[in-house]
Amino acid sequence: MAGPLDLDDLVGRARDGQPRAVARLLSFVEDAHPRVAEIARALTPHTGRARVVGLTGPPGVGKSTSTSALLTALRAEGKRVGVLAIDPSSPFSGGALLGDRIRMTEHATDPGVFIRSMATRGHLGGLSWATPQAVRVLDAAGFDVVLIETVGVGQSEVDVVRLADTTVVLLAPGMGDGIQAAKAGVLEIADVFVVNKADREGADATVHDLKQMISLARRELRGPSWRQPIVRTVAAKGEGVDEVVRALAAHHDWLVANDELARRRVARARDEVEAIAVRRLRAELADLRGGGRLAGVAERVVARELDPFAAADELIADLRG
Repeated sequence: MAGPLDLDDLVGRARDGQPRAVARLLSFVEDAHPRVAEIARALTPHTGRARVVGLTGPPGVGKSTSTSALLTALRAEGKRVGVLAIDPSSPFSGGALLGDRIRMTEHATDPGVFIRSMATRGHLGGLSWATPQAVRVLDAAGFDVVLIETVGVGQSEVDVVRLADTTVVLLAPGMGDGIQAAKAGVLEIADVFVVNKADREGADATVHDLKQMISLARRELRGPSWRQPIVRTVAAKGEGVDEVVRALAAHHDWLVANDELARRRVARARDEVEAIAVRRLRAELADLRGGGRLAGVAERVVARELDPFAAADELIADLRG
């Protein structure tokens, strides 16, 4: 039987780069451990240094292969890299189905790399609800770059922009990705476009379509604006990956020079605080449901004694009381 949890010791070992300590902290935040708030409190003073890069795009474009190739390039620069690979959930266990460690085995023994598969557990938007806390763990553990690879569900994968300093959108020729990109709103969230599998027929057309859509979607903005580069890669062969790394570095420099990095991180913190508050309010509302309070006001709405808004006001008053 495990002894009492010594958070200071666990956080200290994670900061020293001990993989087991990092893995244990990630498990605690993913499982919503009762002391998750204490964990966040202990980690927060040690965060703020990692660059967070999101990779998203339709299924089949080679996100995992591209993530692995990026890992290789970043490690060649001496960067410590953490990866959060968000997978679909098993409908039975709630665990991750795909298991990205299998797809990135070449990095499994590298002490400068930490890869974690996380299940969405029904959360929409291509991410897990625990992803912000997981980013905090890897940041505090001293990783220079945190890569977030989304689940690959298509049009709902825009939540990554709320977590990443830089968002990379991957497309591939011959998959109708131009149309999908317009539908999914990825033109608005992308900081860097990558056309992977660029050795295939249709790569030129995909790049051309992207350039056209970027041109049509561009709005006049006050002050400096970032022009999204389009990088061609063949991730399976490592081709073009160094150019992606250069594009990421250029975007980071632009973020810092234009105070955009601070703005994005404030927005990220705002969203995280709001999500935590909403989650706690839902838990309190569930308590009211369990106590019959919600059913009671619902019956009064059906009996036309209350309108739904007045009923909601009563529940809110109960929560505040």
